Amino acid sequence: MDVTSDILNACKRDDRKAIQFLYEHCFKKLMPICYRYHNNEEDARSSLNIGFMKILNGLETVAEDVNFSAWSKRIMVNTLIDEYRKKKNYLSHISAKETERELDFHAESSVNEAESDLGYETLLKLINQLPEISGKVFNLYIIDGFNHKEIGDLLGISEGTSKWHLSTARKILREKLDKIENHNQRMVI
Repeated sequence: MDVTSDILNACKRDDRKAIQFLYEHCFKKLMPICYRYHNNEEDARSSLNIGFMKILNGLETVAEDVNFSAWSKRIMVNTLIDEYRKKKNYLSHISAKETERELDFHAESSVNEAESDLGYETLLKLINQLPEISGKVFNLYIIDGFNHKEIGDLLGISEGTSKWHLSTARKILREKLDKIENHNQRMVI
């Protein structure tokens, strides 16, 4: 069952069953987005709950003809970016450019060799092993479809830095995928 205007109107009236239905619907649709931005289930669920509260509170202001699925996804991505900014401010600074040695360390990090196929979960684990800001840029650009100017505005970096992080993320992922492919070829031989 899809989210209808009747369900959204019931949520606006604080109908608990409608809110529960909406939460379960959002959980299925938005939890995979949260997993892309977090390394563990606890943080992903926490972000989902924060985003869901923003969705509920925003129902009063959203027009009825708005595509709920697209709107809620945008709210969730913005919530994840807001959390990143708060964390960034809390940690006081995140280096915009890692040293080559750190990049080599991240590129050498181990991959679970029990997983020989490149399924969704394997790719997700590889993306989660990227340096933090490079992983966020990769997710925003490749998966969520933001352009470099939008990413720069969201993360507080320049457009050029966004492009650099995307290039770095692609390079690291390419190296990791080559390493997995070489390992799998050796196992076959």
